[in-house]
Amino acid sequence: MREKVEKVLGEIKPILQMEGGDVELIDVTEDGVVKVRLKGACSTCPMSTYTLKLGIEQRLKEKIPEVKEVEAV
Repeated sequence: MREKVEKVLGEIKPILQMEGGDVELIDVTEDGVVKVRLKGACSTCPMSTYTLKLGIEQRLKEKIPEVKEVEAV
């Protein structure tokens, strides 16, 4: 599943990078939790929770039904 997550994050990264941010995959657990680190402008942005849940998590769940949650670490 890690490869699938990396592929979807690869689709999301250019959008974040246009705004000076980025996302790094840290781990994918067996129970479907994806752990990421928001970087650059995303790490200090007050909207980062929305980016994480409404952007990254929603997209991953749409593309990979096994994903249950996305957490920032």
